[in-house]
This record gives sequence, C-alpha cells and structure tokens, in this order.
Amino acid sequence: MARLVAAVEHNANRAILILILAQSVLIFLDVSAKWLAITGMPTGEIMFARYGVHVSLLLVFVLPLRGWSLFATGNWKLEVARGFCLLASTGGNFLSMRYLPLTITGALLFTSPLMICALSGPLLGETVGWRRWLAIAVGFVGILIIIRPGTEAFHPAALLSLMAAFFAALFSIVTRKLAGVDGAMTQQIYAGGIALIVVTPFAFTDFAWPSQPISWVAFFTLGTAGVLGHLLISVAHRYATPATLAPFNYLQLLYLALASWLVFNQPPDNWFALGASIIILSGLYIWLRERALHKATTSVDEAVER
Repeated sequence: MARLVAAVEHNANRAILILILAQSVLIFLDVSAKWLAITGMPTGEIMFARYGVHVSLLLVFVLPLRGWSLFATGNWKLEVARGFCLLASTGGNFLSMRYLPLTITGALLFTSPLMICALSGPLLGETVGWRRWLAIAVGFVGILIIIRPGTEAFHPAALLSLMAAFFAALFSIVTRKLAGVDGAMTQQIYAGGIALIVVTPFAFTDFAWPSQPISWVAFFTLGTAGVLGHLLISVAHRYATPATLAPFNYLQLLYLALASWLVFNQPPDNWFALGASIIILSGLYIWLRERALHKATTSVDEAVER
C-alpha cells in the first residue's frame, strides 16, 4: 500500500510561521476545555469530545481522499508511543484546568522546551553542554516561583501540569522522529484514534450532554481546533527540529494570559509574570546556544569540504 509521505526539509522560517499559526488555533482548544471543565463536565467526557471530533473530521474529510493508505505507517510503534504521549499530556492539562487558571497551566506546560533539551541527549543522541544544563536549572527555578511549593498558593494540580509538560516534550521528540516516515494526516489519525480508544470507556461512566449553546460550541471547537492545530504542528516539524521551534511556543503564553483575563476573569499575577519570564529567558538562551553550536558545526563541515 503506497504511503504519501513528504520528505524532511530544512526551512526554519516556514516552520516558525506554521507553528505560530498552530498556536493561534490551539488557543481555542485550551479555552474550550477550560470552559467545559468549569461547567462541571467530567474530564473523561472532555477528552472524548476532544478526540471524538478529531477522529470524526479525519474520517469524514480525509479518508475518502486518501483511502486506507491513511492508516499505512512506516513505524507503528512510534505512532502508538506518540498517541499515548498526547493522551497523557492532554489528560494532565485538562484535569489541572479544573483547579488552576490558564496562565498557570500554560506556563507550566511550556516548560516542555526545557524538558526537550534535557531529553534530546538520551533520545536524539544530541550533546547537551553545561551551559544548557544551567539554563534548564534556571528555568525550573521559574517553575518553583510560579507554583510556590510549601505555601498556601501551591495547588497539587500544578504537578499534573508538569506531567503534561513532560509528555508534551516526549510528543514533540517522537513527532520529529516520524517526520519523513509518516505523513501529517497519518500521524493525526493514529494520535487521535489511540487516545479515543483509551478514553472512551471512561467517558460514559458519568456522561452529561452540554446544557448551554455556548457549551455545545466549546464541545465541537475542542476537537476541531485540536486536529487542525496538531496537523499544523506535524507539518512544522517537517521543516525544523523541536529545538529550533521550541522557543516560539512561548508566544502562546501571551494568548493564554489574555484569554484567561478576558474570558475567565483570571488575570496573571506578579508571581506568574516573574516565573514565566525566567522560563522564557531560559528557553531562549537554550535556543540561541543551539543556533550558535549549529553554525559552528556547519562552518567546520564546510571548511573540511573545501
């Protein structure tokens, strides 16, 4: 069975633009999930809406065009691993939204670039020097400032957000490994399908249909924004590595802060501003360091060729 797979290319500017577009779409996922959570919808049902709509859209609009080649994969083990990473990240994030503002869940979730850097050594074979390890440590100081363990401000749900960030980092790394192996649509059907299969038995234990029109909008927006946003992320990873893209994920923190303020009347506080700034600066330093190392390596290779 033929598989339509685009080759890996290197075009950082295109990848960054696609990623920014993905972020503008995914903000609707977070807002919709938070809305459904505060209306009392069970987390299992929210996840069912997320992946049920996701898979349905692919089956209705993509399967007729691609046929069964949509399910043809060059590495089913990585696809399954990616699906479970997405499921764990989504579950931790959605559950933490019940108890924490979007600003907090967003800031903690965006520690994933630091985790990507830490995991890139054992999982991608990259060398992480002491400067980047120091930046990772500083970034985690930012986490402590936001969650303030040992104080009244600390909520255990913050640990769920950190778990979500860890699996988001693994998800990003596996996505890069699948670039050039499976197409974006195939990655989406596996990620959504695996999550839907796992979560469905838990969704109907306490199922309740949305009671307000705005909740119905959130119900369907959840999955639509999810599939479109993650499709764009898969495409972006075809043009650049996770380390290159990671710093630009921080732009979504600004979207989340604005949405938290305007939609849920939960403006960011000074502790969030301080901690998030430290996390962002740490991530940007890692990005700049990796760019410098990449340029140095490229210069050496060119000199050897000459």
